[in-house]
Amino acid sequence: MQSEDQRKSLGAFVRARRESMTPEGHDRRRRTPGLRREELAARAAIGTTWIAWIEQGRDVRPSAETLARLAGGLSLSAAERDYLFSLAGRHDPLDLSAKAGASAPAAIAALVGRMDWPCYALDPAWSICAANGAARRLFIGLFEDGNVPNLLRYIFTHPAARQLLPDWSERAARVLAEFRRDYGHGMADPRVTKLVQGLQDESPEFRAAWNAQTVLAREGGERTFRHPDDGLLHFTQHTLSDVERGDFRVVFLEPG
Repeated sequence: MQSEDQRKSLGAFVRARRESMTPEGHDRRRRTPGLRREELAARAAIGTTWIAWIEQGRDVRPSAETLARLAGGLSLSAAERDYLFSLAGRHDPLDLSAKAGASAPAAIAALVGRMDWPCYALDPAWSICAANGAARRLFIGLFEDGNVPNLLRYIFTHPAARQLLPDWSERAARVLAEFRRDYGHGMADPRVTKLVQGLQDESPEFRAAWNAQTVLAREGGERTFRHPDDGLLHFTQHTLSDVERGDFRVVFLEPG
């Protein structure tokens, strides 16, 4: 639900962005700055009245498609576009986080590859989109088949996970509660909804924990693993978010 403050902020943002744009022909005789509303309307292929109502903060609720055309007409950057849609309370149809098959952003892939400690990256569905050799060795069984490895699926359905995590029940519940915090942002991604539905069908433990509706912030801290070859291992877990793609995460484990 869009609040009155959001409508006013949206209107002020659109107007400021319109007035900052240089009209075609660089007409210096103008007394008003930037584009006129009718000029922006022509660029965005929407009605002038819509632009006026949006700038006035009226409760008109433009569609996502209308906002997408407005963003194009205003030549918004990715950050500005995200701000526009968040103020409007709409989901951006071009939101990268909703595209299936997204690979790790270049900065994340580079970081994971340079780490000596176990390090991996999670996409919006918590699939492993990048992992270094140390992580592949630690998470026994996670990378063994040809499918895209998924951290939640591994924890709740792979028998090796129960052996690797001495405190499996506590860790599984914690991980799922952290995932739920991201779930609201990822519901538009078909991979996310498919994962949740599939795990509810496959794992009674997942279904029970999911129905508990527990939500927790992602926190680091001590993590213990019982590796079949390396024995009992102790780490401190750290998690970073990508600056440009906030729906991706980098997790690395500092040896204790």
